[in-house]
Amino acid sequence: MNYLVTGTDTGVGKTFCCCGLIRAATKAGLKCIGMKPLCTGDTEDVHLIAEAAGNRVPLHLINQVWLRPPLAPYAAAMLEQRPIDLLAIKEAYQELSSRHEFVLVEGAGGLLVPILQNYNFRDLAADLNLKIVLVAGNRLGAINHTLLTAEAVKQAGLQLALVILNELGPAPNLAGQTNPSILEELLTAPLYTSPFGNSDFGAALKMLNPSFGQGT
Repeated sequence: MNYLVTGTDTGVGKTFCCCGLIRAATKAGLKCIGMKPLCTGDTEDVHLIAEAAGNRVPLHLINQVWLRPPLAPYAAAMLEQRPIDLLAIKEAYQELSSRHEFVLVEGAGGLLVPILQNYNFRDLAADLNLKIVLVAGNRLGAINHTLLTAEAVKQAGLQLALVILNELGPAPNLAGQTNPSILEELLTAPLYTSPFGNSDFGAALKMLNPSFGQGT
């Protein structure tokens, strides 16, 4: 099964967690790849994802649309007066998924960020038959933002496979200390708390599928 890695907001560590999962899957013996089909602003995320997978595939399969303004894809495309080619994204995904056991598709911002006027990352996940990995920054507001996104996933008939509560600093404040237990109580999806600077996402990988962590 393949996954959309989305966030409760921008700047919560989606790429960091996505790369961590790719490395953990590779270590477990899985043929794994990541892609960032829509990238705005700089292209650092694209190169980090490619590097996490060992730079094994050309960048045009990892990223199909790059727009210079650091905005939601729909807004950036309007500013650049460029169309967004959904077909190219779907064809690249099909090629990667045919060659890999495990594909992580990283979104931009949150689940409902628009790609086109009437099409967002939730729609893309539905079209590609992706389960959802949700990354939330462990800070004040994470509970509300996580539950809102979980509700949006449920309303679309998609599956929330994993929530990653990502530590954004070395010393969590009071909200950061209490968020994990509250979210574990309120969520039906598994919750993984990623420590600051985490270098091993093996436990998170097992939460997605216990067989993923068995190695070869």
